[in-house]
Amino acid sequence: MKINSAVKLGTVATFAAVLLAACGSSTSSSSSSQTAKSQTLNWMEASALPSMDISKATDVVSGETLNNTNEGLLRMGKNSKTHPGVAKSYSKSKDGKTYTFNLRKSKWSNGDPVTAKDFVYSWQRTVNPKTASQYAYLFAQVKNANAIMKSKKPVSSLGIKAEGNYKVVVTLTKATNYFPALVANPTFYPQNKSAVEKYGKKYATNAQSNVYNGPFKLTAWTGTSDNWTLSKNSQYWNAKNVKLKKINFKTVKDPQTALSQYQAGKLDATYLSGQQPKNYKNSKNYVVRQGASTFYIELNEQKSKLMKNAKARKALSLAINRNQFVNKVLQDGSKVASGYVSTGLASYKGEDFASAAKTADGTAYNLTKAKKLWKEALKESGESSYDLTLMADDTAAGKNATEFVQSQWSKLPGLKVTNQNLPFKTRLSRSQNGQFDAVVSGWGADFADPISFLSLFTSDNSYNNGKWKSTAYDNDIDKANNQDANNQAARWNDLVNAEKTLMNDQGIVPLYQQAKPQLVKSNVKGIIYFPTGANWDFSKTYIAK
Repeated sequence: MKINSAVKLGTVATFAAVLLAACGSSTSSSSSSQTAKSQTLNWMEASALPSMDISKATDVVSGETLNNTNEGLLRMGKNSKTHPGVAKSYSKSKDGKTYTFNLRKSKWSNGDPVTAKDFVYSWQRTVNPKTASQYAYLFAQVKNANAIMKSKKPVSSLGIKAEGNYKVVVTLTKATNYFPALVANPTFYPQNKSAVEKYGKKYATNAQSNVYNGPFKLTAWTGTSDNWTLSKNSQYWNAKNVKLKKINFKTVKDPQTALSQYQAGKLDATYLSGQQPKNYKNSKNYVVRQGASTFYIELNEQKSKLMKNAKARKALSLAINRNQFVNKVLQDGSKVASGYVSTGLASYKGEDFASAAKTADGTAYNLTKAKKLWKEALKESGESSYDLTLMADDTAAGKNATEFVQSQWSKLPGLKVTNQNLPFKTRLSRSQNGQFDAVVSGWGADFADPISFLSLFTSDNSYNNGKWKSTAYDNDIDKANNQDANNQAARWNDLVNAEKTLMNDQGIVPLYQQAKPQLVKSNVKGIIYFPTGANWDFSKTYIAK
């Protein structure tokens, strides 16, 4: 997932279990004697909500909102396992290619029944090339999905069908062990066809132009407002076990303002940055969320001849002292990125993927070598100097990143760097449209497998904003997804080789692996945090006395 620089959607779970941390109460149950009269949670976000369209949402803010207002066939839950969602049970064929989901009787927030047809419609809408979903590639293992996305087969041929109102049958191209984790992802949630058609272009652009089938429903959001509100969905099949009545999301970009609101009782949780983590690390309300997410810089190779030169890209990477940035600037528990795929995401035979794929210079600091390579790149490109604009979010972390990188890159001869910090939604749009020289991006894994990161930088992936290309990389990812898909050792080697190719050619410039320090009021119980995917589940949360 796309993530903003303060706190994105990404994807696979074969090498390691999906990570999960539950905060507050160790049990999801609560009695009336334990709960406060007011069940309202006031939650901080550093960026506004960009989208509520299941087929088009790509970021973590949209993902967490969708995860709490909607529900798929399965839910990600405690013990790092998938749990029943709209599907009360499912079975898998012996060859692993066919899944049959048996649905419970549940309702949309407008009272319509949630049926198998809603899943068929949603999946078909997402893979339909006319929808232009950036997340359509997640359906690649579903029969005919790739051909549909290339307009070679009709949408109706997608390997999902409704057998009556309460049975969904999915056919895959090959056995895919992580498929249950995929269907717990918001991109695989159902959509109400009548609502999509009723609201047309306004569908999912504000709170009222949508319907919801999850624990909460979106009741206040204009589509551009910095704040939005979720209210308990009385039509949800498990509403009796949802304690919160309301969740108020408030966008606060300045960390000190957020902290002041937390101390004044206007927020129940706040993210910390700068000196704040150091000042509050001994507080009983302090917690650090270790995420499976990496921040990196993309360089626009379509826009610049110089950025096509691997020496220039390597120079820009080698010029950044990441240890200084993480330890002296961020100071929030984040770690220097060892490569692109985050540390701790996946392991094989006791070796972490990030260690297995680490290269000598991928995230190293060597200013002398950087200057040498930069001079060579300028000469080879016919340039004597170069002006570059570095784009990032307008959050505190985004500004920290651009200011620090600017100071590092300005040490390269003939390079002038101008910073551009924009609202998250604007930064996403410009990145996707190639309107940048260099941009600080972030990606969080949707599930615990390296492919969730590595699939982004194939030549034809819509998230490959800088348009870096490598035939060797494409071939390794293709082998991991196809001929070696069910050969664990061979697939692991394919993915390790792909990461090494990306780093050795400096297709991107990794910066840091994000940690998110927070203060959370001690009476907020039952929060579930996922380092992968949509991150937050508030369906078990309650306010204690």
